[in-house]
Amino acid sequence: MIPALSVPPPIEETAPNTRCRILATAERFFREIGYQKTTVADIAKTLRMSPANVYRFFDSKKAINEAVVERLIGEVEAKIAAIAGRPGDSAEIRLREVIALLHRDAAGRFTAHPRMHEMIEAAMSESWNVCRHHVDRITAVLERVIADGVDRGEFAVPDAAVAARCVHTAILRFCHPVLVVQCPEDFVPALDAMIEFLLGALRAQRQAC
Repeated sequence: MIPALSVPPPIEETAPNTRCRILATAERFFREIGYQKTTVADIAKTLRMSPANVYRFFDSKKAINEAVVERLIGEVEAKIAAIAGRPGDSAEIRLREVIALLHRDAAGRFTAHPRMHEMIEAAMSESWNVCRHHVDRITAVLERVIADGVDRGEFAVPDAAVAARCVHTAILRFCHPVLVVQCPEDFVPALDAMIEFLLGALRAQRQAC
């Protein structure tokens, strides 16, 4: 008698992996058809699961959007933090590169996928804390670079935190995804001109002494 073959039990997907699959699918839908037209049922159907199973991990489409936005902005936050942490470069070079990267990310990601504006606008109106924390983290990176520039004698500002907030406000036009795409450039300086202006302001007090 031939012994029956034992069938291995099915491998259950881990919760973190399921969350990642939900977010990746949601991001694709947001990118291709837009946030407003995407439903939790669409996401569930693509993943061959029930909407109820999606709701086990996210209690609403808003929560899914928050997680997608956090994942996207987390990527750029990690990149600028890596630039800020390079000890071999001057603070001026690092600040210039941080600003340029923020601009490239906003222009590239959202110009290539215009429907993702809906996702950002939804986050701004429904989940402002996500956006606020992103602003705080960017400002913290700018402050880190500016403070290091003060320590090295490159910059001369009395308060690096205030200077960082001023710089972030000044570059908002170049880094906000909606403003980058939808607002005309006729009435704003070029990015390089703005960066030079800001660097000059950071150096101004030292040069005046």
